[in-house]
Amino acid sequence: METRELRYFVAVAEELHFGRAAQRLGIAQPPLSRAIRHLERRLGAALLTRTSRAVALTDAGAVLLREARAALDAVEAAERRTRRAARAAPGRPGVALATKAGASGALLARLLDAYAAEPDAVAVDLLLCGIGEQERMLRDGRADVALLHLPYDGTAGLDTEELCTEGQVVVLPAGHPLTDRSEVQTAEVSELPGLPLPRWPGPDGSYPDGPGPQARDHTQLFQLIALGRTCWIAPESCRDQLREDLATVPVPDAPPVTTVIAWPPHSRSRAVAALVRAATRV
Repeated sequence: METRELRYFVAVAEELHFGRAAQRLGIAQPPLSRAIRHLERRLGAALLTRTSRAVALTDAGAVLLREARAALDAVEAAERRTRRAARAAPGRPGVALATKAGASGALLARLLDAYAAEPDAVAVDLLLCGIGEQERMLRDGRADVALLHLPYDGTAGLDTEELCTEGQVVVLPAGHPLTDRSEVQTAEVSELPGLPLPRWPGPDGSYPDGPGPQARDHTQLFQLIALGRTCWIAPESCRDQLREDLATVPVPDAPPVTTVIAWPPHSRSRAVAALVRAATRV
């Protein structure tokens, strides 16, 4: 299969509409339809069901959509990593580390210090990103290694090492009645009047429906909490960066959060290997 065919199929599978997919791809609809039919004939499988009113994925189409996304990500990652290697100083390629801005701050500082002490350490390009973006950056080649947080980030198809596991707390406006408590339950947090949980953007940048305010990063989120517009359940290490107008209460029944360092399984970078070793030590 050609990457062009995979891009065509992914567009149709995501839009479930040939006209919108063609517009997204910048091509006419007839050649797009012919390309999908040709792909189905070559694979010997129906990928889509088509009626005059709707387009839907078959079981085989759902498999190809998942695999095609991974294949296109791998191609894009190869292009990006090759270009970065070409720009690097001869024999001294840097390493790009993606991490969620404001998360695991103390761990990140120890990790960078430990790696810098390595005799063969190279420059670390630190990519501070929004909620959930570090996984995507790792998969598409913008990053060589990333700090991810389970169970919120996905690690399927990546190699990982666990670094630490911690409980969670609810972040509230200072002076809120719940701040006098020693602990609260997740059910209580989800039902707090006037403090709906925030809504984070999905992989496509859109926000799910719900009563909570939209949030893009920690700075914006903490201001919304201080203004009494929302609350947030977060790893207990978030206390290291809290403002004076915020307070936390443990939430013992919230799932623990495990921070892992992740990298592509095909990576042969000595810099990535040294960074992972430094991370496991600290």
